[in-house]
Amino acid sequence: MTSPLPHILFVNPWIHDFTAYDFWAKPLGLLQLAAICRMHGFDVSYIDCQDRFHPLARPSDPLARNGRGPFLKTRIDPPAVLKGIRRRFSRYGIRPEWFARDLATLPRPDVILITCMMTYWYSGLMETIAEIRKVHPKTPILLGGVYATLWHEHARSYSGADRVISGSCEATIIDIMAEVTGVRQALRFDPDDLDTYPIPAFDLQRTIGYIPLLTSRGCPFSCDYCASNLLQPKRMRRSPAAVIDEIRFWHEKFGVREFAFYDDALLMDAAKHAVPLFEGIAEAGLNVNFHTPNGVHIRGITPKMADLMFRAGMKTLRLGLETTDFDHRNDNKVGAAEFDQALAYLREAGFPDHRLGAYLLAGLPGQDPASVAASMAAVRSRGITPHLTYYSPLPGTPMWEAARAASRYDLAADPVFTNNAILPCWDSEITPAVLTRLKFGDQNLDGIVKVDCE
Repeated sequence: MTSPLPHILFVNPWIHDFTAYDFWAKPLGLLQLAAICRMHGFDVSYIDCQDRFHPLARPSDPLARNGRGPFLKTRIDPPAVLKGIRRRFSRYGIRPEWFARDLATLPRPDVILITCMMTYWYSGLMETIAEIRKVHPKTPILLGGVYATLWHEHARSYSGADRVISGSCEATIIDIMAEVTGVRQALRFDPDDLDTYPIPAFDLQRTIGYIPLLTSRGCPFSCDYCASNLLQPKRMRRSPAAVIDEIRFWHEKFGVREFAFYDDALLMDAAKHAVPLFEGIAEAGLNVNFHTPNGVHIRGITPKMADLMFRAGMKTLRLGLETTDFDHRNDNKVGAAEFDQALAYLREAGFPDHRLGAYLLAGLPGQDPASVAASMAAVRSRGITPHLTYYSPLPGTPMWEAARAASRYDLAADPVFTNNAILPCWDSEITPAVLTRLKFGDQNLDGIVKVDCE
């Protein structure tokens, strides 16, 4: 009689932060690894410490806000170095006793894999690992993901994991499992061909409110503030047919209607990728909706692309604008005329203004807060919604040294100082009243006060 293959538990840890919200946020990489391990015969299970639909929680509508919604929040003390910040700090996710119960209910795992999506969330990861140790003190815990890659030595020193894996590990996860468990399986997919990968194991969730889609990996741009090329240096694409098959699978088998593109460069080389993708989706006649939380590149929006996205079911379209200070951009991405032309194409295709938005960056080193307010006002004057995204300094990126020089914190000392919620590269803390004026494009920003972090 053949003995069963090892049991692998995958864990999405708690978030510790000043604010957090389920805005199309799922651990796609972790669940991709779960799918690969399952493909190779391993027994897999999953616990999501951020689960909004835990059976012990108050009922939550999985379709509210297209599957998005607030996490359960429990106020906790902030890290000692952030006690001077005048904002509430919380654990986002299920209660620790629920997590302990879930751990005890599952069969004993032979190995545990855990991730950490934001570098400055590592204290939530540490708490999660500490709780796991109480129930499974001898089970090896492996850590991967963004924090493990960008702050590798910090993760090795402080996370509590037995092994910290840097970079993408889909190609090596079966070898890693062989090293840890002693069970070796022959590779059943081609790591260089995304079409041979199994679809991520989102079915391990209790409720599937939406599905993140990754149709390509890597990014042809090299923005100074971005770590995409460090996390995924190789550019790879799935075939449009494979993506459409995945959409059809989730829609027909699980009734999913909401899909969010996670691509960093969805519209690049559109003739070979986005055009046949959206043509195929439109022709399939599926009653589904699409969203672009990562933003799309404005230069990729042509009359044909705008029409295809509208016909395919794109419901919320976010443009990667970053600033309307076009004369001082250094990324050569887009100018004012191109931005206005893209908006004209989208409106001609049928997109109403309330479904369009533009991302603007705030908190960059040397950035004048008034210029952010001016960009907010400029976007709003065009009839669409501006969305602020706050800069988080990332080691290894071209902007890292400038961020260190501009920051009021010692960024290299602790990832917690890179939390974008504290705008670490501005000389002063933004009060709630000033932040509100900033969001509404009010350039009168008197009221910024110095932070006392002693």
